[in-house]
Amino acid sequence: MQIGMVCYPTYGGSGVLATELGHALARRGHSVHFVTYAQPMRLDRFQDNIFYHEVETPSYPLLEFNLYTLALAGKIIDVARYEKLDVLHVHYAIPHAISGFLAREILKGDDGVSLITTLHGTDITLVGLEPSFHPLVKFSLERSEAVTAVSQHLLEKTRQSFDVETTIDVIPNFVDTTVYKRSVSDAMCRQLRRGDEFILMHVSNFRPVKRVQDCVRILQQVRQHVNARLVFVGDGPERSDTERLVRELGLFDHVTFLGKQSALPEILSAADVFLLPSQQESFGLSALEAMACEVPVIATNIGGIPEVVRHGETGYVAELGDVARMARYCIELLTSPKKLEAFRASARRRAVEKFDIELIVPLYEQVYARALQRSA
Repeated sequence: MQIGMVCYPTYGGSGVLATELGHALARRGHSVHFVTYAQPMRLDRFQDNIFYHEVETPSYPLLEFNLYTLALAGKIIDVARYEKLDVLHVHYAIPHAISGFLAREILKGDDGVSLITTLHGTDITLVGLEPSFHPLVKFSLERSEAVTAVSQHLLEKTRQSFDVETTIDVIPNFVDTTVYKRSVSDAMCRQLRRGDEFILMHVSNFRPVKRVQDCVRILQQVRQHVNARLVFVGDGPERSDTERLVRELGLFDHVTFLGKQSALPEILSAADVFLLPSQQESFGLSALEAMACEVPVIATNIGGIPEVVRHGETGYVAELGDVARMARYCIELLTSPKKLEAFRASARRRAVEKFDIELIVPLYEQVYARALQRSA
């Protein structure tokens, strides 16, 4: 099958999922063509059957504002015609689904292409609710041959917000558990850990919805009982304010900012507890990757997180902003070696049994097949 894959190439869940899905599909014999404005972050290794097509946005004095939506549609048309695409899989509704719709309509005179739209979260719960975007999102969903959502929570939100009658398949995010597995490196531990410290870890794009500063406040309370360090992985708009808070609370010597990193399995393997205090999370891919590396997760009971993290088994969930409770959960695990080991084993087992890549990718192949039948 010839598959077009459209995503944001940045440090975020939708781009990560799209890229890993592309790798998996290519290994299964499909040809995957990524169409985006920059090389996706995890498209960093050569693999047969994977191709990258860069979208160039024209710049003219008359066109004051960015025309990426139209430039993307034009590039999709070009790739679809010359690579004979069967399906076009767009990740994140705005603007990819609209660009995909425009391209498909223009291509109808040729062999055509089936449009599959995967919803990831803020494209529905935040950006898509903007009055100027709402009718566009609704229209593109209703005109897609197939629509998928990464959690049951997101499906329900989509139905509530857009009143669409389109069938939506829930296909959860996934993790390659042969790559994401606990592999403790002495060198990594020496770099991150000081003496007998426990490691709390957070990985994100540092957007406001991630509530990164709550992690710092959790550390402050945990350190009153346990010798712990907080390790941040990632970068984004909230990093400067977070660094400022670390200094104000006198925690500078106990917090490490690693910035954006690609060696996540090795880094996660050095962690004892993963923190995800988000105010909005349609799934929580970073939590799943941590669980695959045998790291219990302490998170908010927001959105799709409870579909991933089992309270009292693979981690704990708490109310939004309840820093004190999340800190108590951390202390409970870090001061109970047997419980910590049990949670680690449960976290790994859930990742393998419910969210392994080999279980999830065939579900997308089934959606592609149904979309092609519908188009025919």
